[in-house]
Amino acid sequence: MKAAMQSKRIAIAVPPNAQSLDVFGPLDVFVEATRQSGGTASYDVRLVAIEKEVVIRTGGASLVADKSIYDSDAPYDTLLVAGSPDFSRAESHTDFQEWLRRRVVEVPRYGSVCTGAFFLGAAGLLDGRNVTTHWQHAAELAARYPAAKVEPDQIYVKDGSLYTSAGVTAGIDLALRLVEDDHGRELALTVARRLVVFLKRPGGQSQFSAHLAAQIAAETRIQSVQHWVLDNLAKDLSIAALADRAAMSVRNFTRVFQSETGVTPADYVEAARLDAARRLLEDTAVPLQRVASRCGFGNTDTMRRAFLRRIGTGPHDYRARFRT
Repeated sequence: MKAAMQSKRIAIAVPPNAQSLDVFGPLDVFVEATRQSGGTASYDVRLVAIEKEVVIRTGGASLVADKSIYDSDAPYDTLLVAGSPDFSRAESHTDFQEWLRRRVVEVPRYGSVCTGAFFLGAAGLLDGRNVTTHWQHAAELAARYPAAKVEPDQIYVKDGSLYTSAGVTAGIDLALRLVEDDHGRELALTVARRLVVFLKRPGGQSQFSAHLAAQIAAETRIQSVQHWVLDNLAKDLSIAALADRAAMSVRNFTRVFQSETGVTPADYVEAARLDAARRLLEDTAVPLQRVASRCGFGNTDTMRRAFLRRIGTGPHDYRARFRT
């Protein structure tokens, strides 16, 4: 008789005023993995309040946690801390800090979503580790916990048993990575498709995308140039050429572009080319040289350097891992 599968026990610690998607994004990934696995995977997810009150406000709603840190419970396989807009008060939760220090010793892996990293930092659990958080708060995390090695532009970062993710929806990417570690890539992709996640993003991918950046600028000429870049990746996209298209001097164009978008024109062009190359690598069997030419890199070596710099893996390995 076949033995019953043992569930992996997941705890999501929920601070007061938590970001709701930080909680429910990973939660839905684990729940859906159990549903979609055909009996090969089982996750038992518990929401744990970090204060005695188990009714927690999350954005515009309230949730009832399964228990609080003051209740006894069996060991977990994974412990994640959700983020909260009130992360500046992380150091005031001394009982939670002690609970974290005690619990992480017994769990195989632990981590945070978004500003949940500040609660780990307050407990001294980021010292000497590579970590990330929401890009808007990365500098503050580095300033408050200087012993941590903050990587501000990553979707998620794994350092040994510690996993930290960027803001909000990046918690979904992190949870998909955990499912993949547990049960393989196929189940993780099945869950991603079920949740209509556009792309199961690798951890090293930038938190920004060229298409998102093209929606930020208020200056019409800058937006026009951005959209032209997206449609003409193989053309001359030097700063001088782009400035000429915007009818601006190079100096003024560079200043206004960065002011409007938060990135330099060169960074934007490389990000746009990288986004296009990633889609071709994921969705087609087009040879690498043709991908490089079509996306404006010119040759595979230039494209490989851009991939290594921004994603941490080369185009060949990226295609092997993420082609659908």
